[in-house]
Amino acid sequence: MTAADPRYLPFDLAAVVPEDGAPDPEKVVKGEPRTRTWNVEETPDGKVFSGVWEATPGIWRVSYDEWEFCSILAGISLLHEDGVDAPHRLSAGDSFVIRPGFTGLWEVVETTRKLYVIRLP
Repeated sequence: MTAADPRYLPFDLAAVVPEDGAPDPEKVVKGEPRTRTWNVEETPDGKVFSGVWEATPGIWRVSYDEWEFCSILAGISLLHEDGVDAPHRLSAGDSFVIRPGFTGLWEVVETTRKLYVIRLP
C-alpha cells in the first residue's frame, strides 16, 4: 500500500465533482425527477462503486441486476416492489439492501439523499 493507494477513503464530497442527471425518460411515471451523484470510489474493474446520490420528487421504474446497500441521509422516498402490496417507506436513518432481481417503482416524495455501495455482477 502506498500513499497513492489508501485503504481508508472518506466520503469527502468537496473533493468530488457531482454528476447531474435524470432517470431514463421512458421509465418516468410521474414528475420530472432530477438526480445528482457524487461517485466517491470505483474499483479498477468497474464492478464496485460508492458515493452519495440525491433525487428530486418524481416516480420512475427501477430494475436491479446489481446488489446495492443504501443508507438514507435525508428526505422521504417510497420503494414500491412489484408483487408486494405495501411500499417500503424510506427516511433519514433507514439502511437497506436491494438484491439483484428487484423490480418496481422508486418514488421520491421529498428530495432524498442516500449513501450507496453498489456491486455489479
